[in-house]
Amino acid sequence: MKLRTKYILFVVILHLVALVLSYFIFNDNKIYFIVSEVFIIISVVIAWQLYRQLIQPLKTLMQGVEAIKDRDFNVKFLSTGKHEMDQLIGVYNQMMDELRTERTRQEQQHFFLEKLIFTSPTGIVILDYDDNIQQINPKALQIIGVEAGHVLGYPVDKFSHPLLTQIKQLRSGEAIVVKPDGINTYKLQKSHFIDRGFSRHFIMIEDLTAEILAAEKNVYGKVIRMMAHEVNNTIGPVNSIMQSALKTDQLWEGHRFNDLKDALQVAMDRNQNLNYFMRNFADLVKLPAANKKPVDLHQLIGSVSKLMEIKANEKEIAFEFYLAESQFNINADEQQMEQVLINIVKNAIEAIDLKGTIKFTTAPGKKVLVISDTGTGISAEQSANLFSPFFSTKKDGQGIGLTLVREILENHGFEFSLKTVAEKQTEFTIVFS
Repeated sequence: MKLRTKYILFVVILHLVALVLSYFIFNDNKIYFIVSEVFIIISVVIAWQLYRQLIQPLKTLMQGVEAIKDRDFNVKFLSTGKHEMDQLIGVYNQMMDELRTERTRQEQQHFFLEKLIFTSPTGIVILDYDDNIQQINPKALQIIGVEAGHVLGYPVDKFSHPLLTQIKQLRSGEAIVVKPDGINTYKLQKSHFIDRGFSRHFIMIEDLTAEILAAEKNVYGKVIRMMAHEVNNTIGPVNSIMQSALKTDQLWEGHRFNDLKDALQVAMDRNQNLNYFMRNFADLVKLPAANKKPVDLHQLIGSVSKLMEIKANEKEIAFEFYLAESQFNINADEQQMEQVLINIVKNAIEAIDLKGTIKFTTAPGKKVLVISDTGTGISAEQSANLFSPFFSTKKDGQGIGLTLVREILENHGFEFSLKTVAEKQTEFTIVFS
């Protein structure tokens, strides 16, 4: 029962009782009876006025409550001239001003946060209370390589992407550095925040590739320059002495030192091989800027395949070409791109034990080249270090071939990947921008 109903019922009952009592008490005296009735009427009038004065603030308060329910903080009341009512209106208007100011501040902060997340160079994934992906910014979509509609509303453990797989294993507050494809390096950090009394998680994906590559290049550049300096300073004088000795006939007259002469020649040849070995490393450090010009990729593939054909025939490896009929032009340094293709094909040949196929594929309308081989494939452990300097899966490998490939392709701004997609199917993909 509402308060005003209770009040009206109480007043009606009270005055009915007063009327009945005045009738029985003053029934014999009409003057007293009339006077009592006048007092009862005055009491009814006063009760009605009190009702209006008491109920009006409640009505005003209810209007304010409805405005708050509707989140309409613009509703304010004017002063009535009544002290109690004006006090209530003053408190209500002040509360509405503070609520409106706070809502504006929160909306501005929310807009700023949304803008910050959207434009952040760090990938950000925000989960809901059930660890479903509620929000993901463009950088995270770019890193993972999906569209927002394919991941929003789904749990993280639904997807098989290597980064999302790592995220599943992270606990709140933990951070790890991963290299899922052997090329790019990412830092994953998982944390949480309290939303309406409950914990929610978010993940930050920071791309460290550029910083790591720059640091690596700086370190191995210093090492290579130091090694080259020491080797050249030693090999040059030693070879000069041995060559002078071999050309001095007086040293060999009347003696049979053929074995010694052969040993000196072998030593010189070994020194030359060591010098060549160091030049390979030096080339990696002194790689010149790309002199980009229009290059026919199909023609370049043809010349590289002819160059590597003899080496492939030794292991009974066949080249297969699935090239687009139209001309495939790229803007690149021809000599450097030739070096890239030679290294890729050489690695593909070495990955095949005996009898296999190396395929060259370009698609019409797509600036993509795929070189696939039927070799032994790449393990997960090898994949993480493939493009690292000095890392090699071959017994006598120097570990600079793929590093050189990476340097050249990155200098050109071309995206690339190397992975085993199926048994006996490893693909090196280059996307030309």
